[in-house]
Amino acid sequence: MAVRESWLAAERAHCALTGCPTELLRRAEEDFAGLVAVRQGTPRWWGVPTTIFWYVSAEHYLGELVIRHKLTPQLAEKGGHVGYSIAPQWRRQGHATRMLAAGLDECRRIGLRHVLLTCRADNEPSRRVIRANGGVPDGQADGEDRFWITLEY
Repeated sequence: MAVRESWLAAERAHCALTGCPTELLRRAEEDFAGLVAVRQGTPRWWGVPTTIFWYVSAEHYLGELVIRHKLTPQLAEKGGHVGYSIAPQWRRQGHATRMLAAGLDECRRIGLRHVLLTCRADNEPSRRVIRANGGVPDGQADGEDRFWITLEY
């Protein structure tokens, strides 16, 4: 699978930048097909139905967008309906803005009318992406800025 090497490189770069645990990377190196399989369909993650999209250009993995179809009390505080990440080497090129716009189309398709997004208060690039897609600030909770996007039908 051509995307495998690109995804692995992106995850290595992400872990190097953030110091995050490398368990997911290790599992993906051992069984990439399994990693892909658990992201297909509508798995239940965070206790709610979840849709996961990978954004790919040719053999290059650009990033991931996750849509949580419902909010739990925890997701209503931190996490929201939509989360996304861009591979470090593809940042600052408009991919996140376009990914979120496409994700909002999917939110419409599954019947969401108001979509909550949260991001760390110090994550100015994410704040810009959310605002560019119509995000309206709604204060902070647990160290995260909250934004609501109302979807037009």
